[in-house]
Amino acid sequence: MGSGDALGVHMVHMLASGMNGMRTAGDLVMRMQMTRGMRLKEAKVYVADRLGVSVRDLSDGVVMQDVRSEFGIGRLTELENECVGEPTAMEAKFNIAELLDLPINCVQRFRSRVRSLRGEEGETCS
Repeated sequence: MGSGDALGVHMVHMLASGMNGMRTAGDLVMRMQMTRGMRLKEAKVYVADRLGVSVRDLSDGVVMQDVRSEFGIGRLTELENECVGEPTAMEAKFNIAELLDLPINCVQRFRSRVRSLRGEEGETCS
């Protein structure tokens, strides 16, 4: 881990963020803290309940790899392109917004633009 090490920055970030971001559930917990103003413990309980796992499982990379895949909320792999059929980043954000009942700006903007495009064509967006 040093200058020129491709995983060096990742390792520092992983250790600093504690819950490993997308490798576990750190990103989901952080979203709840930022959008709903929840305290850390409250956010962990909310996310765990929504995912159907224990709070302890939220920081278990093995458990969360399966859970993230099952719910289609994005996951990191060593080789990103290996996972055929995994949701794209945008699909994962749609799934996160629905699962956690959260307003995610890019999801809302995407839906708004699709509605306006379909409105011009005389169709409605469900």
